[in-house]
Amino acid sequence: MQMTSKIESFVMHCGEMGSRWGFNRTIGQMYGLMIIMPEPLSATTLSETLNISRGNVSMGIKELQSWRLVQVHHIPGDRKDYYGPAGSIWEMAQRVFEERRKREMDPTLSLLRATILDEPANEQEAYAQEKMREIHDLLETITHWAAELQTMSPEKLNTLMKLGAGVGKVLDMKAKLLSDSSRK
Repeated sequence: MQMTSKIESFVMHCGEMGSRWGFNRTIGQMYGLMIIMPEPLSATTLSETLNISRGNVSMGIKELQSWRLVQVHHIPGDRKDYYGPAGSIWEMAQRVFEERRKREMDPTLSLLRATILDEPANEQEAYAQEKMREIHDLLETITHWAAELQTMSPEKLNTLMKLGAGVGKVLDMKAKLLSDSSRK
């Protein structure tokens, strides 16, 4: 399969983004290609199109499967496995966020919980624990908020994101009204 320059540009960018999402460049490229193709791709097609070894393709597919981002398709009469994205773009974003939470936030929260429960040995540790408690509380809030977002439909999430800074303005207006009414 020959990639057009636009498709190649997107696939290469997905490779760069992959490292920011938590997997390597090659896996990002593989996933980027799978996302924009109308039909699932074989390991051979992925290997030849991206000019990577079959071994790298195999390891990349296993990694993407561990993230629950790809699914295997079978074509009647063909023994090869074909791979495509598992779900919609919204579902992909939710899975990446969920996996990053499991791999990054959860271990950090566990460490912080254990550390802030210990009795501080001195003032320096007491100060450090207070800062760790603040980090813990922030991460807990983010984790709970993200969990609530994941229960929303894509339509509701899209509406919420479009509200953007408007929500902040409404909250500022509410605070001002409350402040004005308490002065009376």
